[in-house]
Amino acid sequence: MLELVPPDGDHGGECGGEEQLLLMETNNVDRSWRLNFDELRLSSENKEKPLPHGLHDCLGVLSQEDNIAVYYQQQVEMLEGFNEMDALADRGFVPGMSKEEREKLARSETTAIRISNIANMVLFAAKVYASVKSGSLAIIASTLDSLLDLLSGFILWFTAFSMQTPNPYQYPIGKKRMQPLGILVFASVMATLGLQIILESMRTLISDESNFSLTKEQERWVIGIMVFVTLVKLVLVLYCRSFTNEIVKAYAQDHFFDVITNVIGLVAALLANYFSGWIDPVGAMILALYTIRTWSMTVLENVNSLVGKAAAPEYLQKLTYLCWNHHKAIKHIDTVRAYTFGSHYFVEVDIVLPADMPLQEAHDIGESLQEKLELLPEIERAFVHLDYEYSHKPEHAQAYL
Repeated sequence: MLELVPPDGDHGGECGGEEQLLLMETNNVDRSWRLNFDELRLSSENKEKPLPHGLHDCLGVLSQEDNIAVYYQQQVEMLEGFNEMDALADRGFVPGMSKEEREKLARSETTAIRISNIANMVLFAAKVYASVKSGSLAIIASTLDSLLDLLSGFILWFTAFSMQTPNPYQYPIGKKRMQPLGILVFASVMATLGLQIILESMRTLISDESNFSLTKEQERWVIGIMVFVTLVKLVLVLYCRSFTNEIVKAYAQDHFFDVITNVIGLVAALLANYFSGWIDPVGAMILALYTIRTWSMTVLENVNSLVGKAAAPEYLQKLTYLCWNHHKAIKHIDTVRAYTFGSHYFVEVDIVLPADMPLQEAHDIGESLQEKLELLPEIERAFVHLDYEYSHKPEHAQAYL
């Protein structure tokens, strides 16, 4: 549960003189009109509950203890989000690591991504050789999954490069939709390849070509390559999970799934070799269906980002908190809306100010709130609408008909 915990001791020695002076000036300002969660914190016992990891987490099966840990993690993130919004409202920026620390972390994260990409290339080549050597449909399906990881990494790099070269005349609102669009095109191609493997596996099962056998030399090569690939992927899982960056964590998840597909492909090939040949095409169908399912979920996620799906309630909660604490003159918050625009959000905020407030003062309040919102890394653009009452019909009512 949420408990009142005494604030931490004085940390003034950790701040620079200029920042400390800014904090002193901020503390002297009347903040009685603001929402305040400074004294509301989680006890250390609940805050340190570990989050679930492993196979049961990937399959979405959580125990009661895991659900409790997730609940407390959500409370921690909510309070941390409010603290970030307070800092943004007071100082005009979100506090964090120093510039040197951020650059060092960025270099280590870039190194992890490069290592993952290089490993994916080398391991893909090794699995192609294993596929040619064995002729196993299950090994070929596992190799297709590795091709997905390799090409998806290339698409992420290409779209990121495209988004970093803006053209305000041809693309006045930026190129943030390049990444989900590239993933959609790529996923369509991969789904076609997965379907082709399923059709080939069914053809093999129906025909008399299901006899599958490996020589001793082929078996040694296949086992050696697949075990080597699986062990390397396990090491990459542990390495990438040590980072907090979402992209690196996504690589860790991909590596973990690769371990599963490698094991299934190898087991299916060996069972087909020693027992019955139909096991190999069945294993290939399982892997192909798994690949199609994984990328179908990715497609749905990226379609949502393209069509403008609403942000999570927790994020809207943070934005509402920031808007209310922006200025004392704000009487009501009529609307806080955030929706996806590619990989970022567009935000629309309607605030109510006194009807007799001068235009210049009202404009400055709205513009400064817009600038604060656009300082958040998830937000592409923010639009702030000023009003003097909140009993009217919603703006852009035709959009909801």
